[in-house]
Amino acid sequence: IFPANTGNKEITWMMLEAGAETDVVNSVGRTAAQMAAFVGQHDCVTVINNFFPRERLDYYTKLQGLDKEPKLPVKLAGPLHKIITTTNMHPVKIVLLVKENPLLAEVEALQKCYRVLDLICEKYMKQKDMNEVLAMKMHYISCIFQKCITFLKEREDKLDGFIKSLLKGRDKDGFPVYQEKLIRESIRKFPYCEATLLQQLVRSIAPVEI
Repeated sequence: IFPANTGNKEITWMMLEAGAETDVVNSVGRTAAQMAAFVGQHDCVTVINNFFPRERLDYYTKLQGLDKEPKLPVKLAGPLHKIITTTNMHPVKIVLLVKENPLLAEVEALQKCYRVLDLICEKYMKQKDMNEVLAMKMHYISCIFQKCITFLKEREDKLDGFIKSLLKGRDKDGFPVYQEKLIRESIRKFPYCEATLLQQLVRSIAPVEI
C-alpha cells in the first residue's frame, strides 16, 4: 500500500508485477487502491485498477478440458496484454495499438482475442470478489475489436477507415458523433444489467443527448 500512497506509479507497477495482491486489505479494511484514492493519488489508483497479470491471460494459451486447441494462440498473448493493460482507453488509441501489430490486425486473430476478452469479463463478474471495472474494460475492448473486424471485412481502407470515422467531427461543431455512438453502444451491450457500474454509467449518459 505504501508506494500507492506516496504516488510512485513505477514502484506500484513493479510490486504488482512481482505478485502483490490488489484485494488485500490493511488494518482498517481498505485496499491499496482505496487508500491511494483517499490521499488523492489517482494516478496510482489507475495503475492498480488497470493491472491485469500476464499469467491470467497465459491461461487461455494452454489446452483446457476438451478443447482441441488453446483459445488464444501464444503469439497473440503479448500484443493483447499490452492493450489490456493500457490506461489510455480512447478508442482511437486502442485501434492504433491493433494496427501497429500485424499479428493482431487480422480478422481471425481479433476474433480469438475478443472471445477471450468476453470470457475474462464473465469471470470477473462471476467470481466471489467481483471486479466490475475490469469486466467493463474487457467488454469495451472486445466491442472495439469486433468493430475492427467489421472494417477489415467491409472497407478497402480497413482500420484507417475506422480511425477516420472515429475522428471525424460533424459539420456544425466538430463533435465526433460516430465515436460517441460507439462508446454508448458498448455500454448498452454490457451483458450484466445488475452491475452497479453499468447503472451509474447509464444514469450519467442517458439524459445527455448527442
